Amino acid sequence: MSSQSAQELHLFPSIVAWLRVLVLVYLLLVAVVVIGEGFKFAAGSQAEQLFKFAKNPLLGLMVGIVFTALIQSSSTVTSIIVGLVAGGLPVSIAVPMVMGANIGTSVTNTLVSLGHVRDEGQFRLAFSAATILDMFNLLAVAILLPIELMVHLLERISQLAASVMFSDVSLDVHQFNLLAAAVNPAADVVQYVTRQIPSPWAGICEVLVGITLIIGSITRMSILLKRLMVGTARDVLQRMIGQGPLSGILSGTIATVLVQSSSTTTSLMVPLAGGGILTLKQIYPFTLGANIGTCITALIAAAAVTGESSRQALAIALVHLFFNCLGVAIIYGVPFLRPLPVTLAESLGDAVSHQKSLAFVYVIGIFFVVPGFFLGISWLLGF
Repeated sequence: MSSQSAQELHLFPSIVAWLRVLVLVYLLLVAVVVIGEGFKFAAGSQAEQLFKFAKNPLLGLMVGIVFTALIQSSSTVTSIIVGLVAGGLPVSIAVPMVMGANIGTSVTNTLVSLGHVRDEGQFRLAFSAATILDMFNLLAVAILLPIELMVHLLERISQLAASVMFSDVSLDVHQFNLLAAAVNPAADVVQYVTRQIPSPWAGICEVLVGITLIIGSITRMSILLKRLMVGTARDVLQRMIGQGPLSGILSGTIATVLVQSSSTTTSLMVPLAGGGILTLKQIYPFTLGANIGTCITALIAAAAVTGESSRQALAIALVHLFFNCLGVAIIYGVPFLRPLPVTLAESLGDAVSHQKSLAFVYVIGIFFVVPGFFLGISWLLGF
């Protein structure tokens, strides 16, 4: 066999894998359309009432944390939120949910760090590296959520940006849209099947089908992209991260855009920290970049939404992006705030390395018990 033929045989599996990634992106777009249409069909004119509980920003935040912690993907949750906004969920209600999704997504790399639990020194470093993202996201929410409640900063700038990106013509539902022309036939098939069921169950089934498609497509996409990119990226990242903060942020953003999962890219850093290959200060900018890069999935999902709701869907996708960018600008840009996530993560790492049970208490408490408590209290009190 010639060397050219051998090379072609070697490339064939990669080509097939990339084609599968494209199919999964297509299914993601279909899912967003199905969720939006299903939500509108089930809720009708009462869409806002169905989310009355989320008018409490703290409650919306808790919903985002728990939901994301359970499925371990902020990309998935924000894509679902985009679909719900397309179906009538107000952007102002969705903003705290997006913030909660940012916190909930960091549970994955925290769980990965538990793999080092047998070695105290490695566990301390690994757990500290994993919880840098936790500390940063918690601090970002503590700063930006009160500002959002007072002046609706994220909602305003995202609505403004979405308006600039749309013209009046592009919002015309009769305007030809190539993406919609590709996605709508598959979405119509799902709607035809589910709408044989009596209303409002048909709409609820559509939402569930869309959520299942999003979870399945993003999960499989992450596995495929990890297989295609991460093996090579590991060596590249080790060289790039050590070049300085901007290089670290950029490499984290690019790697997460390629893999479409901040959980994947930040989890990759945990063993490198546990093994002493990278320091916490080197990993810190990379995690910030990963937080920015994960926003690409919601932006892709928003591209599937057409008609008048397309502006709102794009706005909530942009909220995710602006929230992370502003968080980086404020926390990393202000000298006295910059070291806080690393300092807090190191303190937590020291504590759990001496008493390992605290690690499990931390994970269960932060991501499930505390949010669950607030959800339960809100349900009992009826607000």
